[in-house]
Amino acid sequence: MKSLKLISSAIAMLICFVSMAQERTITGIISDETKQPLPGVTVINQTTKANTYTNFDGQYSIQAKTGDMLVFSFIGYKSQSQKIQNSNIINIKLLPDNQTLSEVVVVGYGTAHSEYEDRSYARAERKREKKDAKQALKGKVAGIQTQNSIAYSAMPAPIAIRGNATISPKNEPMYIVDGVKVKANQMAKINPNDIDNVSVLKDQAATSIYGNKASNGVVVISTKNEIYKNLSEKELDKKLNIMPIPTEPTQEDYDAFVENAFESPKTAPLSTFSIDVDNASYTNIRRFLNNGQKVPKDAVRVEEMVNFFKYTYPQPKNEHPFSINTEVSDSPWNSNSKILKIGLQGKNIPTEDLPASNLVFLIDVSGSMEDMNKLPLLKQSLKILVNELRSKDKVAIVVYAGAAGMVLPPTSGDEKKTIINALDNLQAGGSTAGGAGIELAYKIATENFIKSGNNRVILATDGDFNVGSSSNSDMEKLIEEKRKTGVFLTCLGYGMGNYKDSKMEILADKGNGNYAYIDNIQEANRFLGKEFKGSMFAIAKDVKIQIEFNPKQVQAYRLIGYENRKLRPEDFKNDAIDAGELGSNHTVTALYEIIPTGVKSDYLAEQPDALKYTKTENSSTNYSNELATIKFRYKKPDGDESIEMVQVIENKSVILEKASDDMKFSSAVAWFGLKLRDSKLIADKSSKEIIKLAKQGNSNDGEGYKAEFIRLVETSK
Repeated sequence: MKSLKLISSAIAMLICFVSMAQERTITGIISDETKQPLPGVTVINQTTKANTYTNFDGQYSIQAKTGDMLVFSFIGYKSQSQKIQNSNIINIKLLPDNQTLSEVVVVGYGTAHSEYEDRSYARAERKREKKDAKQALKGKVAGIQTQNSIAYSAMPAPIAIRGNATISPKNEPMYIVDGVKVKANQMAKINPNDIDNVSVLKDQAATSIYGNKASNGVVVISTKNEIYKNLSEKELDKKLNIMPIPTEPTQEDYDAFVENAFESPKTAPLSTFSIDVDNASYTNIRRFLNNGQKVPKDAVRVEEMVNFFKYTYPQPKNEHPFSINTEVSDSPWNSNSKILKIGLQGKNIPTEDLPASNLVFLIDVSGSMEDMNKLPLLKQSLKILVNELRSKDKVAIVVYAGAAGMVLPPTSGDEKKTIINALDNLQAGGSTAGGAGIELAYKIATENFIKSGNNRVILATDGDFNVGSSSNSDMEKLIEEKRKTGVFLTCLGYGMGNYKDSKMEILADKGNGNYAYIDNIQEANRFLGKEFKGSMFAIAKDVKIQIEFNPKQVQAYRLIGYENRKLRPEDFKNDAIDAGELGSNHTVTALYEIIPTGVKSDYLAEQPDALKYTKTENSSTNYSNELATIKFRYKKPDGDESIEMVQVIENKSVILEKASDDMKFSSAVAWFGLKLRDSKLIADKSSKEIIKLAKQGNSNDGEGYKAEFIRLVETSK
């Protein structure tokens, strides 16, 4: 009996130990003392050193186990710790750290100390530190939020004064320097050694003095000897060495293409294309909009915008590496059309089951990479990826400028300090021998090839190759040859002004690869950290889609986007033709616009006369319950022969109001992309309606990316 009790006790202790050791997802909302959500709060698990940030709605999600200690910290607020116990939901209220505050009243363009207890005012004295003007505010005034500007060399880090929902260009406060109203980029360039003091006015006190334009608060800066007083905007720019940002990028390079037109299933019964998991176009567009620049038409690839976002497709339940999901609803931009959505969901493979990685970082260290949003951001980005590596993984580093060379031989993933030190030592200078760099990187990757492993070159550059094989056709031939080695390619694009998107897209498309544009450190964290498995581990390659539309139900159709990914019908079964790759847990979405039979449309071309010798439809069978038949072909990552899947799409449509959130949001993103391209095939170009539809479909947005999209549409009006 006694031994039985001992056994029971041991089992109970074991269960307790297992439950304590089991890692789980902790979520919650961080708010201030007024119950307003706080974006950008840092959440750190002190035990595992994992960290995350709250999204625009103050929400966070982090992995932890019982007994771990979470620390919540935010500029201008007291840090708070919380030990993990039984609950998976921990909501935290942060209180202002008032110890750094003294009070002032801002009167017109000056400041005066207050004898009153009015908490609407706050003053921040500048300490004699070598920081820029915005950093002088950081941590000194409760409710001031500043955003890291490592990604932006041409634009300043945004500031928000608490009381506004987010950090965005629309929420920027007014800036007054020596009695002169200045722009954010001018204020950011002021020499901190010239600043005498910094004051902040917010809430009703700001608008009572400066009117509605000060609704986001006022930042008042006084310099020694008032050196900027009475200067005009041009004089300020000259004094601060500010070069104007062009309304359009004059040295950036994008491949021109014509958007897909409507086609008749009677004359073009098959639509064939390669999947595209890239999303560089969206982050590049985001960069233009955040900088207040006009978006170049050819920078907009609608499919990459749609595929930036993740959708809630189910995991595959059979032997295939992805599930197939279809939905039909109304077109939001053309009232007489329908939208067919095709969604693929890649199988989620646990990290411990992923194969070993053989990675070669191929880094551009030429002179064009010296800007803050290029090589410095690049190094910080790759450190995020290094933190994801395991002991069985290995990394080599190749750099190129006037010539190419290896700066780190293949090194185990657990030697993170060695890898990071090699990254830190990189400096920019010289010309760009991109071709030589690619040759050397693939040579090292093939020499260290891991059979059934993840063999990949990661190219990080602004794409400005100007030595050796520099033309797009030369680069295409080179990378197609290297593709035969079985080594995959990931292209990471950085920078602005001279950015060569066309080269990056060619390299990724022709090199068994994917392509991302890193516009800030948050995007690096998303692509190389949170979505590491999907970005770096292919579970299927050369994935092709072919749809046969039923002419009894479909009068005309057009593929939304994928202009550079279209294939000939005969390419579908040709295993020598390259196509896109799908990563672990990756989603791919494609949209078709369909004009049903019997419907009048302004976008239909003249229908051809009936063909005499060729019949393109089987009149003996109606297939009234079928809209289309869809086929997929893919290869295993180390395979040479493709596998085919077939699925029938029912002739069944739901009204847009009852469609899934995924259908609503993906349609809104495509709609915005078509508007940016100034498409001639959409009747309604209302930003208001795009925003309305996006909001209706905004769900499962833990990271805040969908909310950010809505704000981008708002700022682009």
